[in-house]
Amino acid sequence: MVSEILPYNSTRGILQAKAKVAAPSSGGKAAKKKKWSKGKVKDKAVHSVVLDKATYDRILKEVPTFKFISQSILIERLKINGSLARIAIKHLENEGSIKRIVHHGAQLIYTRSTTSD
Repeated sequence: MVSEILPYNSTRGILQAKAKVAAPSSGGKAAKKKKWSKGKVKDKAVHSVVLDKATYDRILKEVPTFKFISQSILIERLKINGSLARIAIKHLENEGSIKRIVHHGAQLIYTRSTTSD
C-alpha cells in the first residue's frame, strides 16, 4: 500500500520519501508564517453634538479661566464637537472674556482676558 502512494519501491527509498514529506510539517521557517498584529484601535470618542444648558454654563464658567484656549483644547476637555467648540470660542471672543493671540489658517489660539486690558 505504501509503495502505491510513494514512487520508491525499496525500503530505504520509502523511508527517505516519508522524511521528505514530513519535513515541512516539523518546525522551521516555512512551518508557520508570521501573523501581523491588527494594531491598536483607538476607542471612538463620543462627543456631544448639541449644546445643552449644562455644557453652555460650563463653557461660560471654565473656558475664560484657561491660559491657553483653542478648538482642540475645548474638544478634549469639554467633550464637545469641533463645530460647537468654534461657536463657543467666537461667542466668548465677542463677549470679551477671551482675546485672540494667533490666527493662522483654521487654528485660532486665544488666552484669557485680563482686567487691565
